[in-house]
Amino acid sequence: MLIEAAPVSLGRTPRVTEVGEHRLFAGWRSDPFFFDVLGVLDGFKFTHQDFFADKDVCSIVLEIPNLSLAPGRVGIWARTLDGAGGRWVQADRGARPAQTPFLTGEAIAAYNAAEPADDRQFVSVFAHSLEHAGGYAATDAERVAATLLPDILPFDHTRPASYPENGRALTDDVQDHFLTILTNGKVRTDGVGAHSDLLPEFPYLGPPHNT
Repeated sequence: MLIEAAPVSLGRTPRVTEVGEHRLFAGWRSDPFFFDVLGVLDGFKFTHQDFFADKDVCSIVLEIPNLSLAPGRVGIWARTLDGAGGRWVQADRGARPAQTPFLTGEAIAAYNAAEPADDRQFVSVFAHSLEHAGGYAATDAERVAATLLPDILPFDHTRPASYPENGRALTDDVQDHFLTILTNGKVRTDGVGAHSDLLPEFPYLGPPHNT
C-alpha cells in the first residue's frame, strides 16, 4: 500500500500527504470541469453558461514520479470500488470523459463493472448511439465507436499532456471533442472555456466555493 490513513480536506486550505516522491490530496475543491450542460439538454442551444462554474467536487489527486510509470506509452484508467455490501465491488470506472452517454439501459451497469480489456463487447452499443444522435451511417458509426474503446487514456510522460492523443490537461476542452463526435461534426463547441481558479502547484484544483 502506497498511502494509508491520509487526512481529508474539508476547508479551503489543502491537506497534502507526502510519501517519498508521491503526493496525495483528498477532499473538497472547486470542480475543474466546464460545460454548458443546460444547453445540451435544450437541444444544443448553448448560452455559454458554465454549469460547473460555482460547483464543488470531492476530489482525489495523486501525483507520482514519471519513473513509476512503464517506459513509453501507457494506458491509464481508474475505477471506483464499493465495499458497503461486505466485499469490494467495482461500481464505476473510466478514463475518457463523457463515455456513458453512449450507453443505455442494462449496458451502463455492464460497462461500469467491466475492464478495458473487455470493451470490444460495447462497440455495437456505442455505434447505435452514434447512429441515433449524430446521423452516422452504420459502417461509420462502428468505425468511430471503435476509436473510443477500450476506455483508456494513452499517455507518454516524455510528451506534453494533450487530450485525446496524450493524456489530459485540466484546461483541455474535452467536451468540445465529445460534442464533435456525438453530433458527427454538426456541433463542435459549447462556447465555454476552462476555469481561472486552477492552481500552479499541487493539488492544482482551486479552493472550494462553499466552505
